[in-house]
Amino acid sequence: MRVWGIAAVVVCLAGALWLVPERRGVTVTFLNVGQGDAILIRGPQGAEVLIDGGATSGVVRELGRAMPFWDRSLDAIIATHPDQDHIGGLPHILRTYTVANIFESGMESDTRAWEAFDTAARAEEDATRVSVRRGDRIELGGDAYAEVLHPTGSPERDTNAASVVVRVVYGDVAVLLTGDAPERVERALLARYGSALKSTVLKAGHHGSKTSSAPEFVSAVDPEFAVFSRGCENRYGHPNKKVVQLFASLHIRTFDTCENGTITFSADRQTVRVVKSR
Repeated sequence: MRVWGIAAVVVCLAGALWLVPERRGVTVTFLNVGQGDAILIRGPQGAEVLIDGGATSGVVRELGRAMPFWDRSLDAIIATHPDQDHIGGLPHILRTYTVANIFESGMESDTRAWEAFDTAARAEEDATRVSVRRGDRIELGGDAYAEVLHPTGSPERDTNAASVVVRVVYGDVAVLLTGDAPERVERALLARYGSALKSTVLKAGHHGSKTSSAPEFVSAVDPEFAVFSRGCENRYGHPNKKVVQLFASLHIRTFDTCENGTITFSADRQTVRVVKSR
């Protein structure tokens, strides 16, 4: 198992941040970036990881609202896969913030979005750039970590199927973030991990598309909360009505970045609560 030392980065910075009140617990913030994903994770000791960056530069504004105005650094970004609505905003993040680590799926693309991201990532000379694989662990400090469940390293032709899937764990609390992984990936995860997929919060796969959220997968995760990260009146019809009905039938409380705006969950080692929904 490879372990990436974000916790070590935080320890090195501790002396410079002595004026900042001590942080406790983990927060996971689903930024309102329209049709796309952008998720900020904060560890108990201040580590900050951004998963995806939406489609446009708007992510810089939204991230600025979620972080202190003077904070212009991230311990890591994770680009789940090379689609516009996930990496389109990351070049703007890389030009605005100092980023220590860049984690990605390893899948490239011939799109302008990928070219812009790749160029910006290469320009971040001090950042460590790594393709993550199942079994990798990103340490968030204070016993919190993000475990990579997918991809496996096997070649994928479909960008969605190559999505980096991470499960953020802090004590008894877990948040499962699946990118745009389709049902076949969900079923593969279910076959491998079974009940170990259980998580308190689930980001609905592929913005609530009918291509994700297989009923048996969602049942195994058995979340208390689920989030649809999507734009209002998007041309894809996300979230799909059947997916919405599935979550309702399983008595899962859902949030939607279109309707609720940015959504933040705060977790101690035992419970999760919604602390911000605007």
